[in-house]
Amino acid sequence: MAEIIETTLDRVRALERAVDVLTRGRPIALPTETVYGLAADATRADAIASIYEVKGRPRFNPLISHVSDMEMAARHGLFDPVSRRLAEAFWPGPLTLVVTRAPGATVHALATAGLDTLGLRMPAGFAREVIAAFGKPLAAPSANTSGRISPTMAAHVADDLGSAIDLILDAGPAGIGLESTIVKVENGRLRLLRPGGLDAADIETVAGQRLLRQDSAGATLEAPGMLASHYAPGAAVRLDATDVRPGEALIRFGGTALSGEAAAVIVLDLSPSGNLREAAANLFSYMKQADATGARTIAFSAIPSQGLGEAIRDRLERAAAPR
Repeated sequence: MAEIIETTLDRVRALERAVDVLTRGRPIALPTETVYGLAADATRADAIASIYEVKGRPRFNPLISHVSDMEMAARHGLFDPVSRRLAEAFWPGPLTLVVTRAPGATVHALATAGLDTLGLRMPAGFAREVIAAFGKPLAAPSANTSGRISPTMAAHVADDLGSAIDLILDAGPAGIGLESTIVKVENGRLRLLRPGGLDAADIETVAGQRLLRQDSAGATLEAPGMLASHYAPGAAVRLDATDVRPGEALIRFGGTALSGEAAAVIVLDLSPSGNLREAAANLFSYMKQADATGARTIAFSAIPSQGLGEAIRDRLERAAAPR
């Protein structure tokens, strides 16, 4: 089983062990402000292959490369004026920018699925310290079996992948609880590839333009989180429920009771006060709790689509998609 080190109790040892495991080409579970990531050296094919192997992830699905500072980012990606303005405004933070690969970039093609672009993000918190100590970008998808619920606590990683990796760094619950928002600039226009933990409206304000959205059906796979089925629990998922059927688990929002919820296996409320930031932070953890009951279906009440609700609904629609 993986060694678990609490970063607040032994920061120096956590950094030393992380660098040691990464140097050997092995992946580690890395805490970020979004979700826990399965991180490995983004410049080594064998290290990246180990991520795909541990997750059971298809290799046509590109990975985000995480950097510690703009200098490291600029060595691997070419930043147009809009992308640079967004990086300066929101990094470190829950924003991934898909940019053209820079000449001489050492991020391996296996991490980019052979594309001439790559996704770059500068995470906040302890993850950034690990990357700086390691000195190279880390490829890091979420630390879970591919297609399943993303982990927001070290215990989630241990339950899922603990027997397959050497080290889990535990920094407590992820503060945001949703993966990063992913955007790409094309011909000066900004396109949303994945809604996430950064509100699209905040991006639009800094960029000075609207984000273009597209139907993901048949779209080129340019970034993580674009597969139709993703973030799925073992149970089936029923969206926009107005009632609860016997034997279902219920995850509701805004403190509003649903007809028939007394018969539910479990009732959880993402945010009784209707706070979308709180709902985002609780989403994956509550999905895991509901799934653990053994209910065959998890019913979700309606979630508003504005603000972070767009990202929450994106995760739920993919969780409910045919598998």
